[in-house]
Amino acid sequence: MKKSRTRYTPEFKAKVAIAALREQATVPELAKQFGVHPNQIYTWKREFIENAARAFRNGTEAASDGDSEREEQLLKKIGELTVERDFLARGLGRLR
Repeated sequence: MKKSRTRYTPEFKAKVAIAALREQATVPELAKQFGVHPNQIYTWKREFIENAARAFRNGTEAASDGDSEREEQLLKKIGELTVERDFLARGLGRLR
């Protein structure tokens, strides 16, 4: 019987990555402490370092507002096109 895959929360991953960055304990020691494979700790540490710059970006909220507005427009257009396609498909079905 297969063991289901464990999913860790972002908070837990950050906690482990920060502990690895502090270097107060070795990665194998941290792996035992947190019950995670050492390779996973190295991966989380690398991702944490690569994405650290996001915490200091300015104007990210304004960009996300523009993205959500664009997404709404696209979804509305998809809906319109779907209705139009269905209407035309019904019309063509009657002519045959």
